[in-house]
Amino acid sequence: MAKLSTLQDLLVDELKDLYDAEHQITQALPKMAKAASSAQLQKAFTDHLAETQEHIKRLEQVFSALNLKPTRKTCKAMKGLIEEGSEVLEEKADPQVKDAALIGAAQRVEHYEMAGYGTVRTFAYTLGLNDIAVLLQQTLDEEGNTDHKLTKIAESRVNERAV
Repeated sequence: MAKLSTLQDLLVDELKDLYDAEHQITQALPKMAKAASSAQLQKAFTDHLAETQEHIKRLEQVFSALNLKPTRKTCKAMKGLIEEGSEVLEEKADPQVKDAALIGAAQRVEHYEMAGYGTVRTFAYTLGLNDIAVLLQQTLDEEGNTDHKLTKIAESRVNERAV
């Protein structure tokens, strides 16, 4: 376990956690897209996969700006969220109900990511790493947009059909 003596140490530790989380998500999203019955939801998951791959690249830029090699620290929280989401994939459920459950699982992931990116963005600003903070804010904004898109899909179609 790494020793956390400074805010910079904590920033790097949190970045490693997010880097692993994003990699885990790239494995889960194709399965979620395949399990979704709504074409709009499938597209949202597929679009977010491409975005997540960009998040990984952006984190690699952050590591590079810190003169560090990108490394992963197992994100146990994401592992748990994805395991819970995987249970939804196994459920025998009405397709619309399954779509509603997939949206819920995906939004839990998004909320975790938003908390993580908001935290590291704030650390970066505090450390005067404004260029890094801007990169992290960009990802935070994209995670928030995905969350809003999922809410819109749920409220405009999926939840009513699941009733």
